[in-house]
Amino acid sequence: MGVLSISSTNMDACIETCVKCARACEECTTACLQEADVQARVSCLQMLNDCAEICLRSVAFMARNSTLSQQLCQLCANMCDACALECEKFQDVHCQECAKICRECATACRNMAG
Repeated sequence: MGVLSISSTNMDACIETCVKCARACEECTTACLQEADVQARVSCLQMLNDCAEICLRSVAFMARNSTLSQQLCQLCANMCDACALECEKFQDVHCQECAKICRECATACRNMAG
């Protein structure tokens, strides 16, 4: 359901999943920066940042019902898949959980892109 409306939209699930993914990526970034092998995670850290940004940008586009929402959601899905691949390279619980959430977001965004 939209914040200002009482009826739900088909974008609501995607918006919620994108917010969750952005948060997971930010939390994973913080956790990765504390790992002993942080230098091995540079690509992953960059990907996490990009993923969080595109998720939040997608939320903004959907919230204002932009005509470009579907295209941005497709790009977001691709970014989430790429981020999941990077996170899956590391066996930490935070990376594995983040990868799972990124995959969920990719699916939601693809559904939205329709």
